[in-house]
Amino acid sequence: MAKIITHRGDASYTYHLLRQSYREGSKVKHRTLANLSALPLPIIEAIRCGLAGEELICAHQALTVVQSRAHGHVAAVLGTARKLGLEALLDPQPGRQRDLAMAMIVGRVLQPASKLAVTRLLDTTSLGPTLGVEEATEDELYAAMDWLLGRQERIEKHLARRYLTPGGIVLYDLTSVYVEGEHCPLAKRGYSRDGKPGKQQIEFGLLANSDGVPVAIEAFAGNRGDPTTFQGQVEKVRDRFGVKEVVWVADRGMLTRVQVEKLQKVAGARWVTALRAPTIQQLVEAGSIQLSLFDQQNLAEVTDPRYPGERLVVCYNPLLAEKRSRQREDMLKATEKELAKVASGRSRLRGAAAIGERVGRVINKYQMAKHFTWQIRDIGFSYARKETSIAEEAALDGLYVLRTNVPQEHMDTAGVVLAYKSLAHVEQAFRHFKLSDIEVRPIYHYTEPRVRAHLLLCMLAYWVQREMQQALAPLLFVDEAPPRRPDPVAPAPRSAGAVRKDRTQRTVQGHAVHSFKTLLASLGTVVKNKVIPRGAGPDAAFDLHTQPTTLQQRAFHLLGLSLPGM
Repeated sequence: MAKIITHRGDASYTYHLLRQSYREGSKVKHRTLANLSALPLPIIEAIRCGLAGEELICAHQALTVVQSRAHGHVAAVLGTARKLGLEALLDPQPGRQRDLAMAMIVGRVLQPASKLAVTRLLDTTSLGPTLGVEEATEDELYAAMDWLLGRQERIEKHLARRYLTPGGIVLYDLTSVYVEGEHCPLAKRGYSRDGKPGKQQIEFGLLANSDGVPVAIEAFAGNRGDPTTFQGQVEKVRDRFGVKEVVWVADRGMLTRVQVEKLQKVAGARWVTALRAPTIQQLVEAGSIQLSLFDQQNLAEVTDPRYPGERLVVCYNPLLAEKRSRQREDMLKATEKELAKVASGRSRLRGAAAIGERVGRVINKYQMAKHFTWQIRDIGFSYARKETSIAEEAALDGLYVLRTNVPQEHMDTAGVVLAYKSLAHVEQAFRHFKLSDIEVRPIYHYTEPRVRAHLLLCMLAYWVQREMQQALAPLLFVDEAPPRRPDPVAPAPRSAGAVRKDRTQRTVQGHAVHSFKTLLASLGTVVKNKVIPRGAGPDAAFDLHTQPTTLQQRAFHLLGLSLPGM
């Protein structure tokens, strides 16, 4: 075959000719058998190779794919965990137990499931082969959980050194999760935050810094009162972590008057919490809070002799006031509807005792008994709203009061409000724990150590996921550049970029905006194929990866990671 290039003026032309060489006497001559220029270049190249004596085979016959495993999402999560130094945090020395623990943490981010299901995940994705644990059994994972629990104190101490600073803010809150089975000693009947009153539950508290980075987690019996868990956390931070002076931020149900009195005895302890509605009412009645202050402003700082050496920051949120007013009216109407059934006589109740028993059940259904008066008779029942009580409560709608002993020079009035609002980071963590992201619930473990290890795994998985979500924010339905809050009491403003993403559902680069889970699923379509060339043995196998899309390349770039083919 011959390739001929000719030039005519500024243009050049390429011809591919099939030519034959032959002899006439002592001369070698050539003749053209066909002009192949009209054929596609791959076909021309195939003819060239065939004439050269090379063996041609179909592309799908040249290589044999013997195994395919989803890989992109594994590379993203495992790579992030390693960038955070999670492996060294678990154990400075490499080992199988560390690899198994890493597999469970990464698996919790990828696909929350039981430990048995994790063993399947190790084989169907590249997670197992990457960590060398693809043949791990369920019993090995349970043993690794026991191993991990023995390192919890060391892990939390390291996280505290990294994320807690003297004089900084420490957030603490507690939630509960329901339990399947009745053999775990921590499982008790108590107030269910999951709406599962028929299930036993376990409570757990989460410590975090002001940005919401998790530092420590602890499990408690399901019937433990929230405030009784607080002092143990103070001792943990002060004694075990060695951070002597911090500002504790907890809600009004956690940091109660009794707990504040105990905290006052701890040297260097500071706090920010909120007052309950009855206490706010007392401050209004005593004149310490003048409601007229909030005709022109939504934030004021006052003092009261019952709180010596403390600052009381009073906030008014009109949106919260409207919401509370609407909710109260809805509950009043719902209560009246239930009471009307009793008063109508359709229930066929006879006698004051029977009527009183029914009234007691329905009037407390929506916690509205304080706003009603009623009269029970043997042959009837009447009721009415307590307008004075309703008006007194309505006057405090949208009003909340923060209590702190942090000096003004260390934290101004707006800073106190923002410090208390940072508790939203822990509430957000609980949502991720409980929903499809981490799926801490329901708990199936029967022994207390396994429950504690399960919670530790979930906390470490949330830490990794949180870091990923922050890095991937430009591709997610989150605000990657939230603007500064000009008003600490008002709702946080959103950036123009976040509003545009919600409206168009497209990023600046034109990619579809994702949730974290759908973006992980997209990364999971990058597959690692184990390939063997035709005629070769298993030793000749090599990995061939799916070529990543522009969206996948962008995600790995944001994470600071790379994939083969990028």
